[in-house]
Amino acid sequence: MNRKYEWSALILRVVLGVSFFVHGLAKFQGGLGNIAGWFDSIGLPGFLAYGVAFLEAAGGIALVIGLGTKVLSALFALLMIGAMVKVKLAAGFLGDGQSAGYELDLAFLAMAVSLVLTGSKLYSVDSLLFGRSGSN
Repeated sequence: MNRKYEWSALILRVVLGVSFFVHGLAKFQGGLGNIAGWFDSIGLPGFLAYGVAFLEAAGGIALVIGLGTKVLSALFALLMIGAMVKVKLAAGFLGDGQSAGYELDLAFLAMAVSLVLTGSKLYSVDSLLFGRSGSN
């Protein structure tokens, strides 16, 4: 792949990873029990909050360092689709004044899908472990 595309994939990977890490960290800091209760209140099983928080925090770090980029990006894409459909769609693109809209989720979804399709080998642990031709 052309070097400029690898640089753009690296930027997407790091920004998406940091963003998910911060969202996951916020869930831990806010109390996972509170998040689980909120999940219950919107009709999702509360235990999913623990998985989502772990995926966001640990997956965000792994994405930043380039470990399992394609798999994690696919999981993040699914997470964003779920968030948009279950929570954000009703509020509209920019929100309804009480709830946030789905514009950020859509941007994260686009970034994740891009990484699923292209991967990101530049400065990645996957490249160290599996070589330049390895799959990430």
